[in-house]
Amino acid sequence: MSAEDEGFPRGGDRRSIEMTGGDHRDPPPNHLARAPARAFLRAAGFTDDDFSKPIVSISVPWASGQPCNQHFRELGDVLHAEVERLSGKAFSFGTPVISDGQGQGNEGMRYSLPSRDLIADSIELMHEGYRGDAIITLGGCDKTQPAAIMPLARRNAIGISLYGGSILAGVHPDTCEKLDAANVFEGVGAVSAGIMDIEDLHKIECHALPGPGSCGGMFTANTMAVAIEALGMCLPGTAAHTAMDPATGKLSPRKVEDCKNTAAALVNLYRKQIRTRDIITVKSLENAVAVMMSVGGSTNGILHTLAIAHEAGLGDEWNIDRYNTIAERVPLLGNFTPSGKYQMQALDELGGLPVLMKLLLDRGVLHGDVLTCTGKTLAENLEGVQAPSADQDVIFPFDKPIAAAGQHLVVLKGNLAPNGCVIKLSGKQLGGDSGKFTGPARVYDSEDTAFEAVQAGKIVKGDVLVIRYEGPIGGPGMREMLSPSAALVGAGLGKDVALVTDGRFSGISHGVMVGHVDPEAAVGGPLAGLREGDLVEIDLVARTLSHLVDLGVFQKRIDEFVRRPLRADLVGSVLDKYARLVGGASTGALTMGTK
Repeated sequence: MSAEDEGFPRGGDRRSIEMTGGDHRDPPPNHLARAPARAFLRAAGFTDDDFSKPIVSISVPWASGQPCNQHFRELGDVLHAEVERLSGKAFSFGTPVISDGQGQGNEGMRYSLPSRDLIADSIELMHEGYRGDAIITLGGCDKTQPAAIMPLARRNAIGISLYGGSILAGVHPDTCEKLDAANVFEGVGAVSAGIMDIEDLHKIECHALPGPGSCGGMFTANTMAVAIEALGMCLPGTAAHTAMDPATGKLSPRKVEDCKNTAAALVNLYRKQIRTRDIITVKSLENAVAVMMSVGGSTNGILHTLAIAHEAGLGDEWNIDRYNTIAERVPLLGNFTPSGKYQMQALDELGGLPVLMKLLLDRGVLHGDVLTCTGKTLAENLEGVQAPSADQDVIFPFDKPIAAAGQHLVVLKGNLAPNGCVIKLSGKQLGGDSGKFTGPARVYDSEDTAFEAVQAGKIVKGDVLVIRYEGPIGGPGMREMLSPSAALVGAGLGKDVALVTDGRFSGISHGVMVGHVDPEAAVGGPLAGLREGDLVEIDLVARTLSHLVDLGVFQKRIDEFVRRPLRADLVGSVLDKYARLVGGASTGALTMGTK
């Protein structure tokens, strides 16, 4: 079969004809009027033959200075060539990409979450502005993952996504211990606490991240990779493939093959006119969240799946209350860092995500009848896949899990979070049978001052470390509180100090952490009324985050709240624009509000 026979069909009612005016050999009515556009396209390399082909947009979020997406130009080139081999006309473009790992603890982190919506908007602008007929989006470092799906859902495009792959595990030069980014962040806290010396940290720093690829643990990038595969928006098995080949340290041949298979899958979607909203439904979102929870995924997964649901027009059916319902039927099975033992590479060696999904499907956790980007149902994709064997500890048995259902990501409400917040447990118990953690609030108005307090030893066992004015508006940008949370773990306080914030947490973070508190302090949310020493209670049984202050006293504080002005140096900046547009965390922190 020729590439033309197996590839994109020529002619037909293509949207790109609006721009190109089509082929002069079979000219549509607008052919004459589009001569200027064709002249510009010819200058960019288009030929007569190309005007009979569908335009396939390829979004390539590449940056040279960070490892997660550093290899994306190579992947983009493979996709570009394969689309053209399959008789499409590839139209590749770049987008911004902000590295969370490099932004942690500094001003750069304010730009990370805002970049998600900007990347999504950039993809929409390029695909719609050039009247693309179908689209492939690459995703890697945290925000490029949800941003790869959001515009496809928003515009109901014919499209598919591909994860660039996670990094290989680092290896400690002395102990041969497997390393990842979490070891570096927690090492900072260990040095400050006198548990580790600076020379040991330097060795970890130099060997934790051996090359291109997204962070190897079940942090946000890999959380979203598995969620997107479970959602049906990337090909089965591709989420677990590493970016680099373990044998050579060069671009993985399997990731190259993923590119080719993704292009072929897009041909099928185009021929059958299967669109994104045919795939993203309430049932497929439930699958994505169930798989995300089973592997011990990041709290950011809740924020991003909320955003995807709203972009898909499902906001009336999908809200933050759904997550506890799903959590109650999904035990924690994946033994992945930061709370477990393994990195994504181990799942790849086990057979990839389909192995876990088969287990969950067989136990009735997943909806098998949902359509996926293969053009087949999820159940059809998993035919012939074997569930994990019993002689490994990467994926635990369903009946002998790492933690019971409802013991990983839990949504709390209460008088400190009327719209909701998220706690990441990863199987940890609070307060024994009571399920409560109660302690005095140690209140800080920024991540930076809280981190300094942890480093100085001012936070002790039993405290509730409150970091406020770090929400989407208050930050602005909803920074991740990785530096203080990692410092707590490194200092040996991860299980003994609760951290409560209207900011976010990195997927690397673990401990007793409550984030995404909504409404946030900057808009007069309850966190703004907390004072040093107020008792704060986390109640897992009642699923509440509450202050124990007299209600009348507390309401008086809220009544006296005065909204803080934006920092003078940020007035007129992109963060100023973001703060004016962004919605609350409980609906996904979208810059277009919610629908």
